[in-house]
Amino acid sequence: MSDLDPQTRHRAREMALQWLYQWEIGALDLDDVFEPGRQVELHAPDADRDALAEAFVRGTAREIGRIDQLITDHANNWRLERLPVIDRLVLRLAIHELMSHPETPPAVVIDEALELARAFSSDQAVPFVNGVLDAVRRTLQEE
Repeated sequence: MSDLDPQTRHRAREMALQWLYQWEIGALDLDDVFEPGRQVELHAPDADRDALAEAFVRGTAREIGRIDQLITDHANNWRLERLPVIDRLVLRLAIHELMSHPETPPAVVIDEALELARAFSSDQAVPFVNGVLDAVRRTLQEE
């Protein structure tokens, strides 16, 4: 799926964020999140976008323990459970992509996360998300 155009990848990240939100807030089983009828379409149906979004969500869920530890290690003076839900989910999604999708340059992953934070969170979220992701990026590069 690395051959998808940037716009499709961006829309996949938006969809993945919506699905992660439903999973977290609705306390749904992961498979239930993907049921037709539960999905809010921001754009016209797109099989490539949806497949990538589902891969992002499943990967994030699979690695959530490690992802949350990375957030905890780098979100200075913030407990994970005290972070706004959207900020936490944007971080989780981006960290999954940094860990599992080396074909996407880290700068692109971080820029996309900042766009999601701008669109779905507050102005204060953008520098926070940027700082945490940059620190996580450095940690992952050192590994």
